[in-house]
Amino acid sequence: MKAVNNAGVITFYQSLPNSFRSSTGLHLNVKGWSDNEMKDNGLFDVIIDDGYDSRIHDLGEIYWDTGATVFRKDKSNKSFDKSVSELKEQAISNFKSRIGGELAKTDWYIIREMDNGADVPEDIVDARVALRELSDTVESEINALTTKAKVITYDFPNI
Repeated sequence: MKAVNNAGVITFYQSLPNSFRSSTGLHLNVKGWSDNEMKDNGLFDVIIDDGYDSRIHDLGEIYWDTGATVFRKDKSNKSFDKSVSELKEQAISNFKSRIGGELAKTDWYIIREMDNGADVPEDIVDARVALRELSDTVESEINALTTKAKVITYDFPNI
C-alpha cells in the first residue's frame, strides 16, 4: 500500500498506482519506478499495525510518521454489543445451519428409506455421520473459547 500527501490531503492507494498527482505534478508510469524514485516524488509505504484483523479491529485515520518516513494506520479494538456467550451461541447456530444445509442435500435418501425401505448408500450414511461429528467438534471448540476476539476470529472448517 502506498500514499502521497498532496497539499495536506493524503491519498491512499491499495496497490501501486499507474499514475498519481503530487504537489510536484502528475506522475506517470509509476509501476516502473524504484523505491527511491517513489520516495523522491512523495509516494511512501503505508504501514498497518501487526496483527490487524478487520473482524476485530478498526483502522484509524492515515497519518505521517516522521521518524519512520512512512504513512501509518493504527489499529484499535472493535467493541461488540454481544457477550462472549451470545457470540458463541450465534457462531454455533450459524455453523449448525450450514451443516443442516449439507444434510438436507441427502435427506431424500432417508425419506426414501422410510417410505419404501430402500437402502441408503453407505457413503451417504458415512458422510452424514461425519457432518454431525464435525458439528459436535466445532461446537466444543467454540464453547472452549474465552474471549470475544477468539470467538469472532474462529476459523470454521470448510464443508
